Amino acid sequence: MFVGNSPIHIEKDADIAGFVLMPGDPLRAKYIADNFLSDAALVTNIRNMSGYTGTYKGVKVTVMAHGMGMPSASIYVFELIHFFHVKKIIRIGTCGAVSNIANVGDIILSESIYSESNFAYTYNDYIGNVVETTKSLNNIIKETAKELELGLHAGMTTTMDVYGPYIDYDRVIARIPEEYNVLGEEMEAFGVSHVANTMGIEATTLMTVADSKFSKTVLTPEERQTKLNDMIKLGLESIIK
Repeated sequence: MFVGNSPIHIEKDADIAGFVLMPGDPLRAKYIADNFLSDAALVTNIRNMSGYTGTYKGVKVTVMAHGMGMPSASIYVFELIHFFHVKKIIRIGTCGAVSNIANVGDIILSESIYSESNFAYTYNDYIGNVVETTKSLNNIIKETAKELELGLHAGMTTTMDVYGPYIDYDRVIARIPEEYNVLGEEMEAFGVSHVANTMGIEATTLMTVADSKFSKTVLTPEERQTKLNDMIKLGLESIIK
């Protein structure tokens, strides 16, 4: 395996904290840095994939974008762990609800993730369809959600190689064993947790439900920002504990 002595997709001298919040969108990373962190500075911007480091309640935190899909997300997770020795990662993003348990605007915590992708097999010959997220970090998030009086659905989610709304994803969901009770679908969490698990660090995923197969509800821009703010705050409050 060729790794080299320096990261390729993150500035080699970037000031990266041990605790990292990871949205997919670089502009969301900037939004978090501007609105939630103190003394935030842009520390890497290769390929316009922005990373910012600042403090949250006096604790040093990095917000690093990872792009869309497992291949992109896995690059940044690997480099953060291998070259910058991060200790905790919480991916924050949006998902589509595939269960009527979670409504548009609700927050979902991935306790485990199902995927029929070959990502993990290609990565290191892992042949399972399920990866677990870090239980201790999940427990902190659950307790923090209670403290913040935020509703939280915890359970299994699924990661797909395609953007769900652009396909008949019922066909894909139907192939998942019914006992798994999948709550939502997105495109990165399985890859993030598989790389983190393989490299021995804590990682999990929080998602705000952006759409649902059971609802025609569309969040207004104001509602969307508020709901994402709840998830962002939950992620930040949890990762510094």
